[in-house]
Order: sequence, then C-alpha cells, then structure tokens
Amino acid sequence: QVQLVESGGGSVQAGGSLRLSCAASGRTFSIAAMGWFRQAPGKEREFVAAIRWSPSRTSYTDSVKGRFTISRDNAKNTVYLQMNSLKPEDTAVYYCAGGTTIYYTTKDYRFWGQGTQVTVSS
Repeated sequence: QVQLVESGGGSVQAGGSLRLSCAASGRTFSIAAMGWFRQAPGKEREFVAAIRWSPSRTSYTDSVKGRFTISRDNAKNTVYLQMNSLKPEDTAVYYCAGGTTIYYTTKDYRFWGQGTQVTVSS
C-alpha cells in the first residue's frame, strides 16, 4: 500500500507562485514515477506534469511549459510542483498520482492523493 498526501495549495493572485508537495509513504518502492493532475469545476481531470526517476525524464502539458517545474527529493520521498506565473485558468484541485512510469491518463496511475486546492485570482 502507498499513501500520497498533497500540500501547498492556496490562493494567489495572477503572476504569483506556489509550490505543491506530494509526500509518499508505505511501500514506496512500488512507485517509479509520479504525476500531477488537476481538475477544475465542470471539467475532466487533466494531466499537468510527471517525473520518472530511472531513466530520468520529466513531462509537461503544453499549457504549463516554462511556468511549472516538477522535481523529486528521494530522501524525503516527496515530489514537488513549482508553479510560477500562475494564471486564473490554473485554478483547480491538484492531485498527485503514482505509477510504474509516466502516463498521461488517470486510469494508468495506481495510487492517488486526495488533492489540494489552487485558486488564482485575476
């Protein structure tokens, strides 16, 4: 069993920054990649970014490239999403997911956190 807990969400004005954290516990050896998804009201949950540790790789959806950075601290079993130059359209609940490699759909990740709210005002 793997548990994922997100933190770091909050409210920020457009152009501001937030850093989300996803802490993993339990049988973390079951995870070789982690991703971030987001879901806005009335919309489908969508892929944001992901990281795989071996071989090393990161991936981002086009709308966040150049603004968001995903990283990993293996000593803390934590993955981060640094979010800069935030826009109102980034407003959503952000979810952390874990799996065996980088996937782009929700159905392919085995483990999920409960989400953290990010609100960006204009």
